[in-house]
Amino acid sequence: GSTAAPFASEQFRGKSANGPYGDSVEELDWSTGQILDALKQLGLDEKTIVVWTSDNGAVRHDPPQGSNLPLGGWGYTTAEGGQRIPCIARWPGKIPAGRACNALATMMDWLPTFAGLAGTKPPRNRVIDGKDIGPLLSGRSDKTPHEAFYYYYCPQLQAVRSGKWKLVLPLEQRWVNFTGKTTKSALALYDVDKDVGEATDLAAEHPDVVRRLTRLAGKAREDLGDVDRPGKGQRPVGRVANPEPRKLPGPAG
Repeated sequence: GSTAAPFASEQFRGKSANGPYGDSVEELDWSTGQILDALKQLGLDEKTIVVWTSDNGAVRHDPPQGSNLPLGGWGYTTAEGGQRIPCIARWPGKIPAGRACNALATMMDWLPTFAGLAGTKPPRNRVIDGKDIGPLLSGRSDKTPHEAFYYYYCPQLQAVRSGKWKLVLPLEQRWVNFTGKTTKSALALYDVDKDVGEATDLAAEHPDVVRRLTRLAGKAREDLGDVDRPGKGQRPVGRVANPEPRKLPGPAG
């Protein structure tokens, strides 16, 4: 897990009863309110979709402050507690208020989704891994558009999910942190609809599911690669040569 301390500005330091982590959450909550207030003041409230989400679950600070319970594991892992995070989307008149959707979606889905909402399409000359989740947002559907979701830790494929089933792959050298430290992991199958803590291994009871998800893992390795092989769908890393900071123009008037 990360050892970096959560940040809060001077105005919010010591405000929370939950230490620096709580102070940071307090400031995030306040700043979100500032954005929403500004949209309303500018008359953009009903013309703007606001998405509030995160990239990881709570990390293992010492002492622990955030919690992923009842999900198992910590941020920066491929456990459910590291990967499954809250997402709140707001668009008055377009997204039904107070509705919860439990269908699997990913951050990758926003590219084709925003493109669709803007009346265009994402690039067609390459594979786009995200799916248009407009139907999930509008309430027209509650089914994930993904056949499978792949849990990568850096370049290593560690698990695959399809429907309610998550297969943790057997690995002799499973990466456990960004420095390349590894451990050994055994094959395990979880029903992550019911068992979000990944406590009960059902692999022996469902060998057919294990085989199906193992085949899906093979497809991911072929397309996206793994620590020991490049994927056919991998593209070179995009870099900007000699980047220079540029000041953006302020608001008119």
